[in-house]
Amino acid sequence: MAVGWARDGAVQDQIDASVEDAVARARSRIPRGESARLCEDCGEEIPEARRVAVPGVRRCVACQVEADAERIEHSLYNRRGSKGSQLK
Repeated sequence: MAVGWARDGAVQDQIDASVEDAVARARSRIPRGESARLCEDCGEEIPEARRVAVPGVRRCVACQVEADAERIEHSLYNRRGSKGSQLK
């Protein structure tokens, strides 16, 4: 059912476009290209299996876990789900 001047299916089209944009953004963050042989943080050699599995990788597993944890810790989003904590 259309609302106002919108045609039938316009809301679903907007939802689809939002999902496609989110997928494109996520894909753009996937590393590409040649993987580094040495970790850019600690300088240790990155195992060949990791370099093959994740094209464009720049960190060893330990440093990547640490970098991901730090990024989540400094996230601008409140992921606790408590509405009260979002209002503070």
